[in-house]
Amino acid sequence: MNRKDNSEVSRRGFGKRAVLGSAAALMAGSAARADEATGATSATSTRPNPIAISTYSFWRFSDDPADKLSIEQCIDESARMGFDAVEILHIQMFGEESPARLQRLKRQALINGLDLCGFSTHQGFVSPDADERQKNIDHTIHCMQLAHEMGIPTMRVNTGRWGTSKDFDELMANRGIEPTLEGYTEEDGYGWVIDSFEKLLPAAEKYGVLLGLENHWGLGRTAEGVMRIVDAVDSPWLQVTMDTGNFLEDPYDRLEILAPKTVYVQAKTYYGDGVWYSLDLDYPRIAKLLKKHDYRGYIALEFEGKASWKEAIPKSLALLRSAFGHTS
Repeated sequence: MNRKDNSEVSRRGFGKRAVLGSAAALMAGSAARADEATGATSATSTRPNPIAISTYSFWRFSDDPADKLSIEQCIDESARMGFDAVEILHIQMFGEESPARLQRLKRQALINGLDLCGFSTHQGFVSPDADERQKNIDHTIHCMQLAHEMGIPTMRVNTGRWGTSKDFDELMANRGIEPTLEGYTEEDGYGWVIDSFEKLLPAAEKYGVLLGLENHWGLGRTAEGVMRIVDAVDSPWLQVTMDTGNFLEDPYDRLEILAPKTVYVQAKTYYGDGVWYSLDLDYPRIAKLLKKHDYRGYIALEFEGKASWKEAIPKSLALLRSAFGHTS
């Protein structure tokens, strides 16, 4: 989603294939990765991808009070519309994180026949301040604990960005590009981010939460940046969350770079035109691309247009069902 982005573990000490297989068993969204451990054939890839929705789709940081649905309301609406699963946007919980509420959300999803499939969080590690990075590490671990309590097996994570843009509107006007902090380079930034993710690995394994680094902004703005970090960390507990709408030019080749390590997909639609930009995305083409890499996981809608969610979300669901039905 587009908005302001508020113990070294031995990376070869446990079998990458075995752990990826167990993570996939916990989550339908990473079933494709399980082939590495089980030797399953690609014939099962004819199963349609389950279609989820992010609670962000109802909210979108709108200033309209009518759009500020609670997570509970989003779950009910998602079930009514016919989705398979719900991804929760952490910010949308508005700090209401009591153990009782977490269990009620899990119960509500079950009763509605929905998976809680993803947890979308914000963190930033692009800072020369070690204390600031540690604060974001601690926040991310806290979010992993919340995901674990709700039975959510994967969590969207970001690199963070330099913060040298005046605001998010300026960042979007510059197509997501911003200068580094004075006196520092992107090489410094990659070092901070990689080190921070390495420190998160023990918690990810402990809580059974597969981290998916999103192609968002900051050092994750490019496919090469995302893969540089994921490859350097080299852990089955850090893979990729693919966002179809965050490559503003020539997206398909860039999405192809991410596809082999993608464990979760966020799919943007822009009915009524986007707030900052709109993309005319070819979802049958994206579906074919993902199918080529035997991706069988969740496709989570992130509606980001100006149209009423009551009209745009059902249209988006129909679009994604058609594209990811795996009928051919």
